[in-house]
Order: sequence, then structure tokens, then C-alpha cells
Amino acid sequence: MSYLTQSLRYSLLFVLSPIFISINGCSNNLQPTQIVTQAHQLPYPQIDHELGEKLQPNEEILAKQIADHIGQAIRTQYTSGNVLRDAHPKAHGCVRAEFHVSKSLPKNLAKGIFVPDKTYSAWIRFSNASGDATQADDKKDARGMAIKILGVSGKKILENDDQAMTQDFIMINHPVFFVDEPHRYLAFIEDMNSKSTLKKLHVPFALGFQGTINALRASNSKISNPLQARYWSMVPYQLGLGADRQAVKYSARPCSSHLDQIPNKPSPNFLREALQNTLNKNDACMEFLIQPRTSNKMLIEDSMTEWQETQAPFYQVATIHIPQQIFDTPEQNQFCENLSFTPWHSLPEHRPLGAINRLRKVIYENISLIRHEMNSAPRKEPQ
Repeated sequence: MSYLTQSLRYSLLFVLSPIFISINGCSNNLQPTQIVTQAHQLPYPQIDHELGEKLQPNEEILAKQIADHIGQAIRTQYTSGNVLRDAHPKAHGCVRAEFHVSKSLPKNLAKGIFVPDKTYSAWIRFSNASGDATQADDKKDARGMAIKILGVSGKKILENDDQAMTQDFIMINHPVFFVDEPHRYLAFIEDMNSKSTLKKLHVPFALGFQGTINALRASNSKISNPLQARYWSMVPYQLGLGADRQAVKYSARPCSSHLDQIPNKPSPNFLREALQNTLNKNDACMEFLIQPRTSNKMLIEDSMTEWQETQAPFYQVATIHIPQQIFDTPEQNQFCENLSFTPWHSLPEHRPLGAINRLRKVIYENISLIRHEMNSAPRKEPQ
């Protein structure tokens, strides 16, 4: 049972905790009470009823309670100057990339940053999901891919960082999430942060049957190379504005079907080594995909059910070119550590949808402020 609860914690916290967070504009000298106050002052996201969003009972209150619970756990676990990301602190590397939008895009997909034949510079961070930064890479775990597109003009929807020139996409190598109700997530956090073994054994009950199954499936992954896995957004996003806006999900997959073999005796950091070995010798290529919703039965608030590709196919909208490079340097690793990602670093055309994304806005902001304040680290989006 201890393995079960640990797997659930690492898998679920990967997405809801600050896997990739950055909120600008706050002093490094903020006190804890000031941090919580500022984090909670951001307006809670509005609901798009026409796309099928539905505010859940006490949702905003629960979001703040979850954020406070996680924030307190961080302050208890870490000392100033040594705070790692709350989940997936172990990066396999941050790599430079080019994000090239396909030249021939259907009109219904050519929205926001998806300008036909446009190329953006980007940073990509690959990571383990586990909250244990020392966990060996051959352990079963969810894996993450976060993309930060650079040079994106236009006012962003995150009020504290609305002039940022970036657009973030956050994905994991599993197509569905583990909860879709805020009260279940709060119960999960309370159980996992409890010192009581009995409370920790309650985690599967907090998540429910389907949530437990989803979490275990997500955390049951082994990969041989971060460039050779497929990743999904798991939760939906808006595409476009006005009457023709629609709900979509994202995915990224390798251009090639080639798979490396996992070494017989892998080193604890063999995924970083695999990434390094590939990019030392060759360029790499991935495809970025969009899955438009094709039925109102694909519920925006249901993040635990996959939109089956047989009913809602994915369409390639961009190619990610990762050039040959040396990324594993002290300077670039430090840059990677300070880079932060949030789905709310976004143009209005790509607004996050659903309760899980609405919770993220509050939770990511609060934990971002705490992490950066404790580390006296500047929060600054790359240009």
C-alpha cells in the first residue's frame, strides 16, 4: 500500500502542483502571509457556459485551501535557498527548439499562435513526475514535457504577467487526469500531507475508483528516451475567439517510430544521458497535434475520460525541431531550474478550460511565489 500511495502522490501532483511555474512582479522579500494574500487576489477564472464549463460547489474556496496546504508543505520540507519544484523536480534537460507551424492549416485550426508557416524559438523541459529528485530513471513514473514558445506578441490572460512574450504548453505521457472534482483533490492533499499512516491509506478513497486507476496507469510508465515518448495535455483548452471558438486537447509525439532499448543496467540518470547522446550526434523531431472536440458528450469538466481518437482525431499543426546541441552545462541547468511554466501563460485564443485548469491558476500562483521567494530567485520570462 505504501507503493500505491507514493505512486498516486507523484503522479497526481505532477500536473496540479507547480511542475512548471512562473509568475512575475512580486518582491523577493515577501513574507508568507503576504505571499498567500497576493496569490489569492488574482480574479478567479470566468466560466464559458457555451463551451460547457460548469463551476463546481465552493470551487474557488477549495482552490485556495489546496494552494495553502501545498504551500505549507513546501515551507515545512525545504529551507530557504534550497527549494525544488514541488513535483517533478528532476529534469532530464532543457533544450532549445524551433516550433514551426504547418504551412497548410485548416482555417478552424489557424488560431492564436498557429499562424501558417510561422516559426518560433522555444525551450522544452523534459522531466520525471516523481517528487523525489533522487529517484532513478528506471523506476516506473509519469514523464513530462513542457514547451515554452518565445516571441509571442499580444496581451496574455495571466494578470500578473500579461505582458510576457511566451505561450506555454504542459503535457504528460498519459492521456487522462486523476481527479475532476476540487473536493476530491483537497481530500487527497490532506491525506498525503498528514503524518497519520491511516490517513495516507485513505488516499484511494479520496480519489475514488477511477481516479485511483488513472493515477496508477499514469505512474506505471518506463521510457528509454524523452524524445521517443508521446505526451498529452490531458485537460482541454480553448482554440480561437468568438463564435467559432472550440474546445481542443494537445499532444506531442516523435516524428519517428524508432525506440531505443532501456540499458540492462541503467544509471540513475540514464534518461538525461539518452537525451544528451541523441542531441550530441543528431537533430531530433517531434510533431505537435491538436484534437478538436467532436461531440458535446466529450465533457469539458470530465478530465478523467479520454477523448477517443477514433471519434475525435488529432491533426498535426506544427513540427518541433530540436537541433543538435550541448545542453548539459551548469549555466543551462541553472537556467532550466529558474524557468517556470503555467498553462495560464497564454493568449486568450488558448485559454485553459475546466475545473482542473481553473484550480491550477490559484495553486500555481501561490506555490510560484513561495518557491521563488524562498530561493531569492527572479521570476522572469525569457525573451
